[in-house]
Amino acid sequence: MGFQENLINVLKKDLRFVDSDSGELIRSEIINQALKIDKKLIEVLLSEKEIKEKFFTEIKGHWIFEINNFIEFIQDKNFLSDSYTKFKNKIGLNIGGKFLNERKEVSLVWPFKDCVLEGGMTKEDQKRNEIFFNEILAKDEIDRLFDPKVLTNFKKYTAKGEEKVNDFNRTENGTIKDNLIIKGNNLLALHSLKKEFQDKVKLIYIDPPYNTGGATEIFTYNNNFKHSTWLTFMKNRLEVAKAFLKDDGFIAITIDHVELFYLGALADEVFGEDNRIGIVTILINPKGRQHERFFSASTEYMLVYAKNHNVAKFRSVTIDEEVAETFDQEDEAGKYRWEQFIRARTSTSRQNKPDSWYPIYVSKDLKDITLTKKDRYSEIFPKKNDSEFTWKTKADTFEERNVNKFFKAEKENGEIKIFHKFYEQQVLKNIWTDKKYFPEFQGTNLLKKLLGENLFSYPKSVYAVLDTLKIMTSDNDIILDFFGGSGTTAHATLELNKEDGGNRQFILIEQLDTHMNVILKRIKKVMEINKNKADYFVLGELMKNNEEAVDKIQSAKTTEDLIKIWKEMVEHYFLNYDVDIKRFNDNKSEFEKLSLVQQKKLLCEMLNKNQLYVNLSEIDDAQFKVSKADKDLNKKFYK
Repeated sequence: MGFQENLINVLKKDLRFVDSDSGELIRSEIINQALKIDKKLIEVLLSEKEIKEKFFTEIKGHWIFEINNFIEFIQDKNFLSDSYTKFKNKIGLNIGGKFLNERKEVSLVWPFKDCVLEGGMTKEDQKRNEIFFNEILAKDEIDRLFDPKVLTNFKKYTAKGEEKVNDFNRTENGTIKDNLIIKGNNLLALHSLKKEFQDKVKLIYIDPPYNTGGATEIFTYNNNFKHSTWLTFMKNRLEVAKAFLKDDGFIAITIDHVELFYLGALADEVFGEDNRIGIVTILINPKGRQHERFFSASTEYMLVYAKNHNVAKFRSVTIDEEVAETFDQEDEAGKYRWEQFIRARTSTSRQNKPDSWYPIYVSKDLKDITLTKKDRYSEIFPKKNDSEFTWKTKADTFEERNVNKFFKAEKENGEIKIFHKFYEQQVLKNIWTDKKYFPEFQGTNLLKKLLGENLFSYPKSVYAVLDTLKIMTSDNDIILDFFGGSGTTAHATLELNKEDGGNRQFILIEQLDTHMNVILKRIKKVMEINKNKADYFVLGELMKNNEEAVDKIQSAKTTEDLIKIWKEMVEHYFLNYDVDIKRFNDNKSEFEKLSLVQQKKLLCEMLNKNQLYVNLSEIDDAQFKVSKADKDLNKKFYK
């Protein structure tokens, strides 16, 4: 019997690892229990001499479990090659031994739920093995991963051009109020910004990778995570994002049908099911996708959660142009239209609502409106066609509102009618079908017209974002988008500020160079067109450490280039603890026989992903060569 067959038979002795339908081993459950150093698993592995010698090391009579070697072996594509596809990545059918019909909540179950995934966003990152840091067993590594990072390459951009950054503008309570664009891994950037902006963001708007695994000509993010990896990727980011929100804040997440149910269950878990205030269906392509086998998708979705639904409130605004045009008057309180004060419905008859039946007195010149009976004043009751109805409010509420010309009286066909101001508002529906939301016209074509060339394949409609901001944010609010993409959120923020005179602040995070180039060109162009002297943004970047080596590897053209980079890696960068440098050098000829793609993948895997960027705690370490100017700005940024 071979080693693999022996190991399979040993593991099948533990029924927790066996799929009851297929009889196959569940790879994810084995890994999950290994990460927990499960006693029963350890005992069964120690029971076979051959297995014990492979995965355990003896030290002074004690057998030490080589957990990384074991997990690497279990994860190898040659071990249980078909079992992963059989693993059911779906919502768990029971929690704590109880079926869902016995419980109210839904729990997601997947292999790496209790792990942290750094989650690279580039296409090249699809080729590397992602590293999962277990939250229980790898606390030190996670703490280090989440440490604030050194920021570098600060630049300030205004409508006039680029300026040097000397300091950061702050509000009266000390919070940075500059528009910010941060370049770097979004999980690590979020943890770097967390202390400064915790509990201060009014709206998080994100358009994450939809994980369709689909056309590369459409999606430029890593869009092909394994399902359980995508869940871990999103969970890590949503958990830290929640800490940014004000108590009355919102998060809006766009997604399509592929991950909709899983994202919803995950967001329910992070933000609370009670705080899910809506799922908006947005028509993005009335023609639908061509050549679909079943339904042709024409829509996508926006999941909206409140931080605390008890205190969160939408603004009284209109997003429909036809509705907005009806509010044709304006005073210091905002736009309004005149509506009749009578409520003439069967349900609001005098008999049904007697408290709202009372006389209103109007002077002869119609200018004085009061509840006080006066000589020569007309007495007006809420009547229509000889039927008795009610006013829209009780008498005491009328008295409170009867200031600043809130009511007016007009004579129509010899009859005096009472009108009141109805300020701008709209019943917001959860289906958005206006053509302004079509990405083809208000995303792709708009951006192409703005920049003069097609630099981004599938940008959001700026109006889909702008209307979301209009509903959920007001003057001086902070808006965060940690999937910066083409910069639509920043663009929408500037446009809304221009429209209503607000001073909203945006914070964008983006990792991809191609995306950053589009963002910078786009926002600079918008500022140039708007000519608002108050518009500007500050650009900063997480200072690269091992990420710099990753960039070099990905841009290498030949094996010779990679050999040179390998030497730099040994001298200047952090390798994984188990990398045997001597063995690599002794077997260099074998490395050179690999394809260039395989060589790049191998070198990336040898780098310690926990050292991608320079930690703030190491800013004074000479090996990282942080300039004095950067040290000063980091002190000012992090206070």
